[in-house]
Amino acid sequence: MTEVMSGPAPYIYVSTRMRVRKAKLIQREEYLRMLNMGLPEFTRTIEEMEYKREVDELSASFGGVDLIENALSWNLAKEYQRIIALAPGEMKGFTRDYLHKWDIQNILTILRGKVQGLSEGKIRAVLVPAGELDAAVLDRLLTESSVERIIETLPQKQMAAILSAGLSEALETHSFGKLENELYKYYYATLIKAARGGMKGGLPFFKYVVFEIDIKNITNLFRIRAQGKPDVNTSDIWVEGGSYHAEELERLCSVAGLDEVVDTLKKKVKSPVLIEALESLREKKPIYAIEGMLITAQLNQMDNVSKRNPFSISPLLVYLERKKYEVANLRALARGKEAGLASEVLEKYLVM
Repeated sequence: MTEVMSGPAPYIYVSTRMRVRKAKLIQREEYLRMLNMGLPEFTRTIEEMEYKREVDELSASFGGVDLIENALSWNLAKEYQRIIALAPGEMKGFTRDYLHKWDIQNILTILRGKVQGLSEGKIRAVLVPAGELDAAVLDRLLTESSVERIIETLPQKQMAAILSAGLSEALETHSFGKLENELYKYYYATLIKAARGGMKGGLPFFKYVVFEIDIKNITNLFRIRAQGKPDVNTSDIWVEGGSYHAEELERLCSVAGLDEVVDTLKKKVKSPVLIEALESLREKKPIYAIEGMLITAQLNQMDNVSKRNPFSISPLLVYLERKKYEVANLRALARGKEAGLASEVLEKYLVM
């Protein structure tokens, strides 16, 4: 594999490779066709796609939908590791920092699964070893005897310190939500620090991180409003570094009219795709529809930034996110078809 290590050539090379990969992702028309398939036909389709190698590798250990789900996760993890290997210089550092979110997701999945008494196999099936914690480390953590031991042996000490500080409260309240918030605050603070570190390509990366924080805070705002508990203290939920102050978001949780919420949010953003998404939220919608619209806005914004910065980290980030949602869509289709959900129901949960 050719890799040029200096000058603009590595960025041109990697950006071109990412566009080629993105063009091969499943398109909307194919998802619509899959929605009408029965589970056996859908399974055969997955086995004939680029996931075939992972299906073959794992077929001795898993069967049915478990095999499909594990193969999808394993393919995603391997693809992300290939992308890290391709990325040159500073781009590699940004990519590793960005994929650190999978470590947070995986460790929380293990802790929640252990507390709920799930088997190691059930927990392993939903892990995606795409971050710094590879499959071997995650397997070792799965065999630890308690959640305390998992945290003690976690190789990422900053994450371990955050988890240790909030574990007692999480176990008492039976909720890891507050811990999850603290981990993502740490994650985004790390990304902003890296983006502002003066490295080449930092500006488009920084702009994207700010946009992602805005989407996360807006999503949390509408989740809290959907719960209908305006008196709940939300001060520790909001992620710093985005366009909105925590005090403003907390106030908007208890504002009665949706028009005031949308008008206030729109004042702080310039992205046309986000403004359009916010406009569409003036009517009361179920939370899954709101989340779907915000994810679509996020992906469209990434596409726009990528077009404006064709030889930067942006095309790489676009591909990472689009690939993530391809796997998420296929997992949702597999589990949904297994559960006998109607195609009309399943379609609402796909990101297309």
